[in-house]
Amino acid sequence: MASPYELLVGLRYTRAKRRNHFISFISLISMGGVALGVAALIVVLSVMNGFQTELRERILAVVSHVQISGANGEMSDWPQVAAQASEHPRVLAAAPFIQAQGMLSFGTTVRGVMVRGVLPDFEDKVAEFRTHMKKGSFDALTPDSFNIVLGAELARALSVTVGDRVTLVAPQGVVTPAGVVPRLKTFTVAGIFEVGMFEYDSGLALIRLEDAQRLYRMDDRVSGVRLKIDDLFAAPRVVRELASRLDTDAYLSDWTQSHANFFRAVQIEKNMMFIILSLIVAVAAFNIVSTLVMAVTDKQADIAILRTLGASPGSIMAIFMVQGALIGTIGLAAGVAGGVALASNIDVVVPFLERVLGMQFLSREVYYISELPSELQWSDVGTITVVAFVLSLLATIYPSWRAARTNPAEALRYE
Repeated sequence: MASPYELLVGLRYTRAKRRNHFISFISLISMGGVALGVAALIVVLSVMNGFQTELRERILAVVSHVQISGANGEMSDWPQVAAQASEHPRVLAAAPFIQAQGMLSFGTTVRGVMVRGVLPDFEDKVAEFRTHMKKGSFDALTPDSFNIVLGAELARALSVTVGDRVTLVAPQGVVTPAGVVPRLKTFTVAGIFEVGMFEYDSGLALIRLEDAQRLYRMDDRVSGVRLKIDDLFAAPRVVRELASRLDTDAYLSDWTQSHANFFRAVQIEKNMMFIILSLIVAVAAFNIVSTLVMAVTDKQADIAILRTLGASPGSIMAIFMVQGALIGTIGLAAGVAGGVALASNIDVVVPFLERVLGMQFLSREVYYISELPSELQWSDVGTITVVAFVLSLLATIYPSWRAARTNPAEALRYE
């Protein structure tokens, strides 16, 4: 640790006017480089956090936190299963569902779909279809109405809108004297939803639970129960705890399993961006090396005088480490302040840049997420701060060591 006089001398060297103005210029460049690298890291990671959160919310708008499915694809006692699952302190709501495949046809157009039978009042508690309705009403899924709600991309592919009648073909056939005939039922399009995930907007159709039971001949059975919990990140643990509580044979899964590869890829991309952008900070930090090397050369006489007055090599090393650390700290503080300010106001800065440049970074016609989301996480800011500070300290070691090895007699020979 630096003693008070070493700290004072190091601070004085940092703010003193130098005979060589180029050294001051390099010091400013080093500070600016560290600030720019740190700010870029904070902003990029915040934007990636925002994208990750936005995608997770859109996925969980249609995918439940926890899903309990019948062992053979059917569950006859879903009220009992829902009641047992609701006894868990983290479970907020439960809703039955029927999941089956089918084909929708309108005119000459045919599309394969995933059909989900739901009860709107229950489904509202575990999913957010109602808030993503673009046309029609989610409440139109009433018993025996044979209404259907389609994803926006699916409706666009079929060229249908609210009020049109489509034919749903179930894979279960009806045996007739002429052979096996597919089960057909005409449904009226009662609504169109858009959650912003192509997988669901293009391949999911919602019908009333009772209509699905009748169409797929399931009597009073369902495919399973969907759960919503208070903390979505606790879903894997809730699944393990529910597995020992349920009395029926069932298969339990959570949202992290159904989209594990997707979120793992996003996390890997975030980690790689952190490593790549850290190189910017590293380059800026090691500019401190050149700054201190030139400073040591410029202060040869001062070093020799300090040595003759009794300063130890360790004290000389501490002086220049203080100087280099201060350069890095000033750049780090400026970078953290600028990065936090920009990440917190990205929703204002990006539209301003779009207006000035006359272009849109994320076109609505191409991207589902047309605005840059940002979620500032202080844990990321802390990690970036520590990494940048450590790199700045490492950059001061070699020049400070060279200064400590200065021979006073050689330094003062030509003075």
